[in-house]
Amino acid sequence: MGQVNIKELAAKLGLSTSTVSRAFRNNSDINPSTKERILRVAEELGYSPNIYASSLRDSKSKTIAVIIPEFGNNFFSQALKGIEQQARSNGYHTLIYVTEDDVQQEAVHIRSMCNGRVEGVIMSASGEGLNHIHLNLLKEHQVPLVFFDRFYEDVEATIVTGDDYKSSYKATKHLITSGCKRIVYLVINKHISIGKTRMQGYTDALNDAGIALDEALIIECTNNREEIYNILKQAFSTLKPDGVFAAVERLAMSALRLCNDQGIAIPQDLKLVCFSCSDIADLLNPALSTVRQPAYEMGFRAAGVLFDALKKQQTFTPKHIVLLSSELIVRTSSRS
Repeated sequence: MGQVNIKELAAKLGLSTSTVSRAFRNNSDINPSTKERILRVAEELGYSPNIYASSLRDSKSKTIAVIIPEFGNNFFSQALKGIEQQARSNGYHTLIYVTEDDVQQEAVHIRSMCNGRVEGVIMSASGEGLNHIHLNLLKEHQVPLVFFDRFYEDVEATIVTGDDYKSSYKATKHLITSGCKRIVYLVINKHISIGKTRMQGYTDALNDAGIALDEALIIECTNNREEIYNILKQAFSTLKPDGVFAAVERLAMSALRLCNDQGIAIPQDLKLVCFSCSDIADLLNPALSTVRQPAYEMGFRAAGVLFDALKKQQTFTPKHIVLLSSELIVRTSSRS
């Protein structure tokens, strides 16, 4: 059986096509029992409304775009759930774009969104770069933008992010009070917003504890698992750290792998803390101490800012930062 169209569905129900259409548009001028019957029969017959055609008639796409650096990260998975929840409750669809931490790819995605396909954009920035002119296109086409987690300081938009400075300071101070004196800071890109902020928390905690900063202990890595492992292997053999603060979960996992291969006992020889939203951190051996970000809430709040702007017909969001608190969860990997 082919897909049922709206006329066939209306005939089956003995209703007009306009009444059926109002049920799918969630109009208030339709009896709730009638709406329930329409949706139930539609599901039984496999009818799916052409939302895009309806949106075009309303001159709105009812779609937002979400741009993230990567999929393989628990943080972004949870943030997307928060965004999706807001989108569904507002009657919107989401299109997800992945940049693989490439600013040029980010620019390609942004340019593709300036044809009316989306009404707004929620984005976690890919990299600093020196020129973010591609984001000006959104403002020119009256597409509001909201940043979450990672952002560009020179772009006018609301930012919803974690209190990374405070969390990093607290995590580093915890390692210091646990007896660490040579703490390495592992980061993928120390020039992006979160990399810089987390590094500042790390350096200030060292300074306040009277520990001189050793630039060699700031280790910049890549996104490639084997490359990370080799970088850490070489660095650990010469630097002999007794503590590790990892800006992202992937780096901590490589450190755990290296310590296991090299016979470095955690937490006896080396203590480890990282930013992570992993649900299995407590199941690892040893259980991993983490700074857990409110990923779902961050996505939910960022989407809330965007939908508020859309309802007010704002063409951009005001530049200010919404800071959400993270939680330091101390487990075996960093206990004294």
